[in-house]
Amino acid sequence: MGLYERFILPRIVDFTCGMKPNMRQRAKVVPLAQGSVLEIGFGSGLNLPFYDAARVQRVWALEPSTEMWALAQMSVGTVDFPVEFLRASAEEIPLPDRSADTVLVTYTLCTLPDVQRPLREMARVLRPGGELVFCEHGAAPDESVRRWQNRLNPVWRALGGGCNLNRPIPSLLERGGFKLSGLSSRYIPGWRPASFNYWGRAVGTSVVK
Repeated sequence: MGLYERFILPRIVDFTCGMKPNMRQRAKVVPLAQGSVLEIGFGSGLNLPFYDAARVQRVWALEPSTEMWALAQMSVGTVDFPVEFLRASAEEIPLPDRSADTVLVTYTLCTLPDVQRPLREMARVLRPGGELVFCEHGAAPDESVRRWQNRLNPVWRALGGGCNLNRPIPSLLERGGFKLSGLSSRYIPGWRPASFNYWGRAVGTSVVK
């Protein structure tokens, strides 16, 4: 890992993911999390202020970057529930089967190299009746915007730590072993190729396509 990935990229990600439109999206979905929560791509802890402490028993903060975890330390100390750092990738989640009541993923599916494997892992660790709660940016419904997403994606991915502009989030979730139980989508304020958002809930299924 080079100097850019270690020291510059984490602060860029923290800044861009913490912009007001993104934070308003987080405020819609994070309070839905309950019980024992596994947060995928914890980053700098931007979701922490939006958890409902009365509904959350603990948060497992899955994050492979120690640099991002260092940025999160101040926020972790402000919440009234335990937060346990799991330094691991989403491809191999270090939790037993059926151990989480909620899996929370916000602005993270865009960066996972092999997104289907992490989704299968998320389905594995969810308890029966548990939910995946998500908010992601992805492929836009307008053809003109999608063309720009496809053109820009190689450069964007190289500079943005693997972030992809054009992932079809709903179909990825369904192929990864989830059934959507609620889905909303819209453009949020910002640069149009990166501003079409999907958010909602999903439950695990026994079929992985």
